[in-house]
Amino acid sequence: MAAFESDPPAAADDILATLYQVILERKQLAEGEKSYVKSLYDKGLDKILGKIGEEATETAVAGKGGDPDEVIAEVADLFFHVLVLLGYYDLPPARVYDELRRRFGLSGLEEKASRGS
Repeated sequence: MAAFESDPPAAADDILATLYQVILERKQLAEGEKSYVKSLYDKGLDKILGKIGEEATETAVAGKGGDPDEVIAEVADLFFHVLVLLGYYDLPPARVYDELRRRFGLSGLEEKASRGS
């Protein structure tokens, strides 16, 4: 992914929202324009899901390895590919933030019971 044209925002939700907007722009590139994001969308949902699985596995391996820099790098890759999945469905990251806010303050058992599963 190319560097931002200006300085990236400081707040976590701002950087994720900004990155998401770039992902949506790349999703709309014309046929033949080169972009990693565009290539994922062109290959379809299974490719995107495969990348998420790959990055989740690499995150788990990094977590087991205990190198903080490696953990950060792999989580960043995982976040990126999750944003690509959200973009596939045109779901803004704010929807995830809202869900996390809804769950905040609930115990895990209370949250699970609220879903009815």
